[in-house]
Amino acid sequence: MKPLVVIDIVGLTPRLLEHMPNVRRIADQGWKAELGTVLPAVTCSAQSTFLTGQMPAQHGIVGNGWYFRELGEVFLWRQHNKLVGGEKIWETARAANPGYQAANVCWWYAMGATTDLTVTPRPIYYADGRKAPDCYTRPVRLRDELTEALGEFPLFQYWGPTASIASTKWIVGASRRILSGHKPDMLLAYIPHLDYDLQRFGPGSQEAVVAARAVDAELAPLLQDAQSAGATVVALSEYGITDASRPIDINRALRAEGLLEVYTQDGMEYLDPWVSRAFAVADHQVAHVYVEDNSDLPRVKELLERLPGVDMVLDRVSQARYQLDHPRAGDLVVVAEPDAWFTYYYWLNDDRAPDFARGVEIHRKPGYDPAELFFNPADPLVKAKAGLNLVKKKVGLRYAMNVVPLEASMVKGSHGRLPDDPQDSPVLLCSDPREPGKDKLAATDVRNLLLGLQDIKPLAETLKG
Repeated sequence: MKPLVVIDIVGLTPRLLEHMPNVRRIADQGWKAELGTVLPAVTCSAQSTFLTGQMPAQHGIVGNGWYFRELGEVFLWRQHNKLVGGEKIWETARAANPGYQAANVCWWYAMGATTDLTVTPRPIYYADGRKAPDCYTRPVRLRDELTEALGEFPLFQYWGPTASIASTKWIVGASRRILSGHKPDMLLAYIPHLDYDLQRFGPGSQEAVVAARAVDAELAPLLQDAQSAGATVVALSEYGITDASRPIDINRALRAEGLLEVYTQDGMEYLDPWVSRAFAVADHQVAHVYVEDNSDLPRVKELLERLPGVDMVLDRVSQARYQLDHPRAGDLVVVAEPDAWFTYYYWLNDDRAPDFARGVEIHRKPGYDPAELFFNPADPLVKAKAGLNLVKKKVGLRYAMNVVPLEASMVKGSHGRLPDDPQDSPVLLCSDPREPGKDKLAATDVRNLLLGLQDIKPLAETLKG
């Protein structure tokens, strides 16, 4: 069977592809197509659709996180693969071809997945509260193999104010070693770097061009290895990032109407989802709003429709048109206008913000926070304090990395709504010269396309219509 390498270059669009000659060469050998995405156009939802061929209403991944009603808690970035409904592509391939081997390098929901080789970021959480970089692998020995060759996984360059090309470099290195040393039938690799400066500075910035060129350069050796191995290469993206300049404080609006409640500890305010009549889980340009009493739905919907920056408010009937009507979704799903996005902020005074608000705390915040990509510019000593905290970490002392600003206006790029311009849409490139038959693919087509490229399913049947 001809090997297949699938590279998820998050944030890749036709605009950025102009600056990426090595990636463009994939299409020169084969073809490219505009790639449809899902609502919400975010990592966890899109990847789950690629791998199952189902929409969020079926596989259940309605965002990067949601309100777990049975627990009364908001959780983002959970990792257990059992959260994703539907048969995964490698399971289908393995059923047709016993012995089929799949490797996952940093695609989401890796924990508990039935892939043969798995690599995913996994910090060490020490009992005294310290957090140290590391990764989780299956088989276990793969961790030692990769860290000995590449160093520890660069967790603090994977996300946060020091996020950089270093994480992409490590992932590419791991992918190359797995491709050459373990020879899987399918290799999935996630390339995160475009996410950073496109959100920091906007997709039209010079920094975005520099980021695209940097990703292209880092991918060159992996693409060469794939060619040498005789592998088919597919590069795709989950969404495109567009310019954004208007943060929407949706939870503050709900609180002002007496719908959202907080509780206080040590002078800090925490969202109280157990008694709130309505609150939002903000996720880029989409927010899931959970309403406790159905009788409040008309009032909440009207309030949200009047909120500046809101484009659509979807009830259950409207959600079904986008195949988002899953029980995990909010009772209302709110979509921002093209230049707007939703904050998770619910406090009214920054002095009352919880301590995690000023740190990189993706698992504790009840919503997505792109301000984590910045150092607080209001603190002239912020980088010196961060350096001191790293010293404390190395000598085994506890520390709090309170370096994140509470200023949402710093963010210049976002995503989540369906694209308005094909130039800002995701794109798929394939090195197999067989003609796909159409210039645009749906996100649900990806699974069968990949199977067809390995003749697990006839390519013509996969893409007909």
